[in-house]
Amino acid sequence: MKDWLADRGITSRIYYPLSLHLQPCFSFLGYKKGDLPVSESLSQETLALPIFPELLPEEQERVAAAISGFYRK
Repeated sequence: MKDWLADRGITSRIYYPLSLHLQPCFSFLGYKKGDLPVSESLSQETLALPIFPELLPEEQERVAAAISGFYRK
């Protein structure tokens, strides 16, 4: 979906490509890859969409329409 949105001029980001338990700052907890499989899976599937107070209603509609278009294809 990230590419689909980008092709339509809509920026999206993957903010947490690595689950928190695998981040270096939490290494002292002793978790390793595979310990929290749901978290690890979601970190690969979650996409941050444009959302901020100044986002105009017509921009919101454009983002929503692009997402709908992705799932209709």
